[in-house]
Amino acid sequence: MPNQQAQESSAHLHAHLAGDARHAHVIESRSQKSMALALGLTLLFSVVEAVTGFMSNSLALISDAGHMLTDAAALGLALLAQVIAKRPPSARHSFGFVRAEALAAFVNSLAMLVLVSWIVYEAGHRLTSPQPVQGGTVLVVAAIGAAINIVVAYVLSRGEQSINTRAAMINVLGDLLGSVAAIVAGAVIHFTGWMRIDPILSIFVSLLILRSTAGILRESYHFLMEGVPHQIDYLQVGADLQTVPGVLSVHDLHVWDMSPGNPALIGHLEIRDLGEWPAVLQAVRQMLLDKHGIDHITLQPETHD
Repeated sequence: MPNQQAQESSAHLHAHLAGDARHAHVIESRSQKSMALALGLTLLFSVVEAVTGFMSNSLALISDAGHMLTDAAALGLALLAQVIAKRPPSARHSFGFVRAEALAAFVNSLAMLVLVSWIVYEAGHRLTSPQPVQGGTVLVVAAIGAAINIVVAYVLSRGEQSINTRAAMINVLGDLLGSVAAIVAGAVIHFTGWMRIDPILSIFVSLLILRSTAGILRESYHFLMEGVPHQIDYLQVGADLQTVPGVLSVHDLHVWDMSPGNPALIGHLEIRDLGEWPAVLQAVRQMLLDKHGIDHITLQPETHD
């Protein structure tokens, strides 16, 4: 009974009443079906590619298998994050768990950087000391891997989009490039016997992956560090607040995203007369919503004295 009373009390404290912000601290609409299907396909074929990669001694195929395995881990984290993000706010987590998706995207990006570093290191070693590779095996397996990646990318594109889903999509698209590179490497080795094409294409794909990963890493880091949303001009928000009739000055102003695409603002407003506060607050709310798309607002009025 005490547990139930605590949950009811927590739910009441987190409730948004009439006039409050429209933002909710929980993500309810996202389905995990597409993510789960993508995870199953990616994990299954990563094992196939890893086995055939070692059997054929192809760095391009091994790196693609490692990339697919990282994709599987990324999709697993993304799936877990979507489940966590559906949990409602609690007495210990009053903002809910919507940041779990950005955290998973950040971890996925770091894992990709580690993988890229290993591929480049191994490719450099193979450039100086080429190793024999079974080009025919690489060609066939890489072609199947490319088909799997296309299916996974299609499945993900049909699901709900978020920063976390986009990070997983970039991983899959990067893996598709890896499969294409492995196809080219297998074909060149099979028909010409030039072994250095294997590490060369591995480095090329690694650079493409690095470029894509850097964008997601910056975006998720900015969100986790509660940076000002990119679409909002912080200085302009402060200037606009000071133009509202009755507002003398603004200080201790903070703007950040509660969840991606849902900005929030807190701050202190110095006004002429506390009796004017209801009218000032209404004008401020309307201005912030109309000009900056901010409706989750917490402001403290103060007088000069």
